[in-house]
Amino acid sequence: MKEYGVVPEAWGPFAEGNHGIFTHPVLTKIGDKYGKSAAQVALRWNVQRGVVVIPKSVHKDRMEQNMNIWDFNLSDEDMAEIAKLDLGHSEIVNHDDPGFIKMLHTMKIHD
Repeated sequence: MKEYGVVPEAWGPFAEGNHGIFTHPVLTKIGDKYGKSAAQVALRWNVQRGVVVIPKSVHKDRMEQNMNIWDFNLSDEDMAEIAKLDLGHSEIVNHDDPGFIKMLHTMKIHD
């Protein structure tokens, strides 16, 4: 992606609430070190890897919490520990599905 100047986006950085992400023991333990929630750790992990995050919430307090990730940096050890949790593929979209890829190619951006 870097070769083509593409910046990855996480449209669902909270895994749509799956895998107990908001209470995950690894994320919670790391968050405790920084005074942050598991959700904030997940967002920070993505941001530190150069991923644009688009967290969704209708709750004001969660929106504020999602924005409060710029006052800390995860250590290399923390980053590596979180990386072990990465499944290496999306559970939301099958990027190997020819039908999905074809649908993407039909989408147009209008001025």
